[in-house]
Amino acid sequence: MLYQLRQPGTPPLVFFEKFLKFLFIQERHRERESQVSSPSIATSSANRQLMMLEGKSGSCFSSLDSSIDILKKRAQELIENINESRQKDHALMTNFRDSLKIKVSDLTEKLEERMYQIYNHHNKIIQDKLQEFTQKMAKISHLETELKQVCHTVETVYKDLCIQPEV
Repeated sequence: MLYQLRQPGTPPLVFFEKFLKFLFIQERHRERESQVSSPSIATSSANRQLMMLEGKSGSCFSSLDSSIDILKKRAQELIENINESRQKDHALMTNFRDSLKIKVSDLTEKLEERMYQIYNHHNKIIQDKLQEFTQKMAKISHLETELKQVCHTVETVYKDLCIQPEV
């Protein structure tokens, strides 16, 4: 018979009672198997039951009580082991979560620092390009002014040539 561990939400007492029943049934099953495999054990068991019915022996009850006590102790130990294991798992997960938070925080800080370094580098490049652009625009403006003067001079020369009287 397969026995499932306590599910969350199941009261511990209900779980413990079911677990004891399970262990008791297993023990009874083992006793029956041993009785079937050994007829002398079955006979002695029958004799014990007969003695108990006649009231000649109370040792059967004490052995049954001790078997139940042993089963209770084993069940309690198993429950404690399960609970300890769950506590260890919980502690492990808590430590893992904390460690992961620290690592993620460190990586985020490094990424942010790297990102600002890249921003600063790009800002310097953009600043240099803007300065170069401003200088070229100033030169273009100066050349445009010179070109306008040349055009005006050419226009004046052309007008002077056109207006000269014929000789």
